[in-house]
Amino acid sequence: MELNFKIEGGNFSGAGSASSEVKKTLKQLGVDASQIKRIVIALYEAEINVVAHAYRGQIGVKISADKIFARIEDEGPGIADISKAMQEGYSTASSKVREMGFGAGMGLPNIKSNVDEFDIQSVVDKGTVLEMTFYLA
Repeated sequence: MELNFKIEGGNFSGAGSASSEVKKTLKQLGVDASQIKRIVIALYEAEINVVAHAYRGQIGVKISADKIFARIEDEGPGIADISKAMQEGYSTASSKVREMGFGAGMGLPNIKSNVDEFDIQSVVDKGTVLEMTFYLA
């Protein structure tokens, strides 16, 4: 099964709808609640990152019997220093985003701590691609 979502940069009112839809689908498929929790946390963080930092993006989720693979691709400023961005508390979020309660610099660290496999590639002034794999035990 495959799910695809378009994400609009700056649209905080729509933020979280993709991860909510994935959560609903996983529940319907009978995926274990603890697995759903970590998948949805990682997807939500990735979705918020696109909304907060990029112009637009898309999320693709492939669900199979033994794993869930998600690819989040955005068009935006990219990440100049991925190792810095992976540090808890490091943020490039605007003051406007921080005033809304986002941009604390925990997104990428939270994603990494909830996935089984994680890969991030970014090109400055082009965008970022994040791939996450969750194995269903």
